[in-house]
Amino acid sequence: MIAVDRLHHVAIPVADVKTAADWYRARFDVRTVYEDPTWALLRFGNIDLALVIPEQHPPHIAVERADAARYGELRAHRDGSASVYVDDPFGNVIEIMQAGGARRPAKQVA
Repeated sequence: MIAVDRLHHVAIPVADVKTAADWYRARFDVRTVYEDPTWALLRFGNIDLALVIPEQHPPHIAVERADAARYGELRAHRDGSASVYVDDPFGNVIEIMQAGGARRPAKQVA
């Protein structure tokens, strides 16, 4: 069997992270992996959804790879992951995440 890369998450821009996260939680069976005022990560059964503030995070898809550093210098994130952002030939932002990176436990925001 041929190994395939894992699509980790899709990030969509929102004006208010808490309001958006509450909307998704009220309508879908999701688990909150991480949440703060600038972004949230919600877990669906097959993929994660990142809700991001456009000024801090671009809309993007994230792919996990064991060799993420081959695409550029990895940047550590506050959730314990590391990644690099690249553009595809059509201007779409792709986050290439180091596979197996540590993740902090979910942070709840009041």
